[in-house]
This record gives sequence, C-alpha cells and structure tokens, in this order.
Amino acid sequence: MRYNEKELQALSRQPAEMAAELGMRGPKKGSVLKRRLVKLVVNFLFYFRTDEAEPVGALLLERCRVIREEPSAFSISFIEDPERKYHFECSSEEQCQEWMEALRRASYEFMRRSLVFYRNEIRKVTGKDPLEQFGISEEARFQLSGLQA
Repeated sequence: MRYNEKELQALSRQPAEMAAELGMRGPKKGSVLKRRLVKLVVNFLFYFRTDEAEPVGALLLERCRVIREEPSAFSISFIEDPERKYHFECSSEEQCQEWMEALRRASYEFMRRSLVFYRNEIRKVTGKDPLEQFGISEEARFQLSGLQA
C-alpha cells in the first residue's frame, strides 16, 4: 500500500490513543533492541527516535497478529509474512497487556465488526436501524453475514 509521506507525518502529530517509550527490535536478522517513542494513532503505529519529532517508521495495523512473547514483551507480525516480526518490550506485564489490547482494537476490521455488532444490538432493542438516518444502512461494508438481527 502506498502512502503520501507528508500525510503520514501529519497523522503522526495527531493525538495518540497510546504513547510510550518501549524497547523495539525490527524484523531484520541481527537487529538490536532500541528505545523508541511508540505512538498509536487510529490504525497506525508510529515509532520515533526518542529525541526526534519525525517518525522513523510506521506500521499499518491491518491483517496483523499481536502475540505475547514474554510476560512484558509482545510482537507484531503480518499475515502476508508471518516470519517478519517487530518485537516490543514494555516496562511491566500490565503495560504489555494494555498495548496488546489497544493494538488489537486498532484495526479497521475490528472497528467494522464492532459497529455491525452494536448496530444489530440496537436494532434488536429499538426495532430501528441506527445507520438508516445517515443513508448508509444498506452499504456492503456495514453488513456481516454472521451477525443477523
């Protein structure tokens, strides 16, 4: 997927859902653990050198897996290339758990499934489709065959 560098830099300056200095090791063999400022903004995980304002890189959190590697460490890998892992070390087990949960909730697919689930729950209670007022209730992206009202 292609991204405009200026747009990504602007997005990296937006308020973060979470941000912290974590230990980070990239997917290359022989990569060493480095302290990075890590910021979760929507479905992007930006990482910065601790003394710089511009991100070193970004991970789009779609079609990825977040796995606990150790009590206070986790990794992110992508379905297309599961051997390519980004490793992160937190200061505690609690911090690790918070990051893993936030990263799992950050994907568009998770948000879409949540919207469809709650849409159906509201429809069961009220008898009305809450998306109807926006004129988008029939759009395919808001349908999920496994969740029927």
